[in-house]
Amino acid sequence: IEGWSEGRRMRRPYGRPDGETVPASMQDSVGPVGEEAFGDEAVADDAVAANSLRSDDLAFLLYTSGTTGRSKGAMISHGNLVATISGLLVAWAWQPRDVLLLTLPLFHTHGLVVGLHCALAAGATVELHPKFEAPEIVDRLVQGDATMFFGVPTMYVRLISEIETRPASQELASAFARLRLFCSGSAPLAPETFARFHELSDHAILERYGMTETGMLLSNPYVGTRRPGTVGTALPGVSVRIVDAEGQVVPEGQQGELWVDGGNVFSGYWRAPEKTAESFANDESGRRWFRTGDLARRDPEHGAITLLGRRGELILSGGFNVYPREIEEVLATAPGIREAAIVGRPHPEWGQVPVAYVVADREPVAHELIAFLKERIAGFKIPRTFHRVDTLPKNALGKVLKHLL
Repeated sequence: IEGWSEGRRMRRPYGRPDGETVPASMQDSVGPVGEEAFGDEAVADDAVAANSLRSDDLAFLLYTSGTTGRSKGAMISHGNLVATISGLLVAWAWQPRDVLLLTLPLFHTHGLVVGLHCALAAGATVELHPKFEAPEIVDRLVQGDATMFFGVPTMYVRLISEIETRPASQELASAFARLRLFCSGSAPLAPETFARFHELSDHAILERYGMTETGMLLSNPYVGTRRPGTVGTALPGVSVRIVDAEGQVVPEGQQGELWVDGGNVFSGYWRAPEKTAESFANDESGRRWFRTGDLARRDPEHGAITLLGRRGELILSGGFNVYPREIEEVLATAPGIREAAIVGRPHPEWGQVPVAYVVADREPVAHELIAFLKERIAGFKIPRTFHRVDTLPKNALGKVLKHLL
């Protein structure tokens, strides 16, 4: 471990797989390792314990983000971890020489598994930061030797704002040339953010999709076209299907709920057998699938999947399905609107109607926003009311907590 004011570097204490050993200066900073630190007996006990592990033994108890209600403890096995990590090592071409600049919290799959554990499994280096501060992170991207950065959409919005305040420089251009992968997840990445970051950095952010219960499921390609607004195709070892309300597979291009299966899928929720039972379903052949609760559509041309929002957030208005994410993405492009969230509210005539909460530069004028939206979306999707808020309630990973609106 090597520390500095705002960062801490980590890698396997016994060196990298290519035979490189930890420098003496680093060994001095962390103290003795292996037998020297714990003694022969402790090392032997660890070896016995490792050899007696089974793939279905519990490795983590990770709690869900709680965006729709109370968090649940997902039981993640060692086999689940290996499936997720091995798939990502291949899909994103991890190398021992990689250096991951990581500011994500380590209590969630994104930072803990996708970031830290993948890096350690690859024998790569992690530069850990206790929190995300855009000026400091841009400085580290320029001054350090990072090759990868993983973040949530909010981080990329702030990186863009910070980069825009700085004059173009050879140092910044060289930093972007050195970096090989920017990855985004945990919340939807707006196509506008994707496009602006590409303009500034010449990097196409790789958007992927996963869940606490499943690890990573889908990813845009490392090599190939990364399509903004989509989360790509299934990772190695992952099976997906999009089904209707009866569990039947829908034709390509149609909307339905995303079901998944694979070695990465958890066994169930901690001490919640009823929640576990309702989260899985069997198909006509008896195969068991995890019901993600996310609505999705697969493009019949290139196979990439687009997420439409949570099943529980779907608004049923006058017999029409209204998908909040579609309205949010359009509304966020209106002049003066920085963020938007759409929720459904009961209505005596229509059953439900969409209502908007916006973070705006000024008090929103309803007729102006309605006129803006009418040119871009169907009339039944236009929010009935607009509420200005200082901020949208979010969890630590930037997901909007709509049940608090």
